[in-house]
Amino acid sequence: MDAQQREAGVDRTTGTRGQHEPDADTLTGTGTAAGAGAGLRGSAFVPRQENLELPLPPVFTDAAQEREHRKQRLAGACRVFGRLGFSEGVAGHITVRDPEYPDMFWVNPFGMSFRHVRVSDLILVDHEGQVRHGRRPVNRAGFVIHSAIHAARPDVVAACHAHAVHGKAFSSLGRLLDPITQDACAVYEQHIVHRDGAGAVVVEEEAGRQLAAGLGPHKAVIHQNHGIFTVGASVDEAAWWFISMERSAQAQLLAEAAGTPHLIDPEAARHTREQTGFPLAGWFSFQPLWDEITRTEPDLFE
Repeated sequence: MDAQQREAGVDRTTGTRGQHEPDADTLTGTGTAAGAGAGLRGSAFVPRQENLELPLPPVFTDAAQEREHRKQRLAGACRVFGRLGFSEGVAGHITVRDPEYPDMFWVNPFGMSFRHVRVSDLILVDHEGQVRHGRRPVNRAGFVIHSAIHAARPDVVAACHAHAVHGKAFSSLGRLLDPITQDACAVYEQHIVHRDGAGAVVVEEEAGRQLAAGLGPHKAVIHQNHGIFTVGASVDEAAWWFISMERSAQAQLLAEAAGTPHLIDPEAARHTREQTGFPLAGWFSFQPLWDEITRTEPDLFE
């Protein structure tokens, strides 16, 4: 059995084994963290030619299968973050809400390298900070922030944060990402800067609640002097927004070091966001990274 067959969702284009076809609201992200935009219909992501298959995220009717699927994607996202160099000692955490117990979430254990995380290593944490499954501790800062986000945003399934170099460097400027590239437009008017507690390690629950409140309905927040946090309706989506924002921060730092970038005008930026900034687009953009990591590091499924 290969890596992709190990997934709880065997077929991403048809519903099998506890899955069913996604409905229009699921695909367009109606009511989700990043639901703004044109959604699936009219998007450049959708082939215009008939009889072509577009991979879609599975939708489950069985909680156990969905749990396994979410845990696999979480372990895979950790491996991708590690491969991309987002590790910084013990900092960094990715969480996914449990489908059966929505007041609990799965997270990578404290002190384990992103590059080594396996499905069996993941721990289940409740909103009181108690580890309900697993033997490893949870990162206190990760619990404080992610539990607040999951509590404040029932629509959020997954959240990502890492101390990646360019995101934390850009966060020190206390600015939004400018629409200077097509990629940056995916989060145009969909991210904010949070300045409270700038630079202080977030270990108090009130600080976590303030950051979650600052996030509001957006898909991402830049915490000043700290870094980027992203959310999504799936691990794949949240992970892609983080990767894309990290790279957009790098691009903006490089462009401003060389000169004064020309901004994309607001109408064009919104149009690009509508084409590339909705949940399915985020999920789909992560799939090449998922395919690569599962083929080269199949031990993540252990």
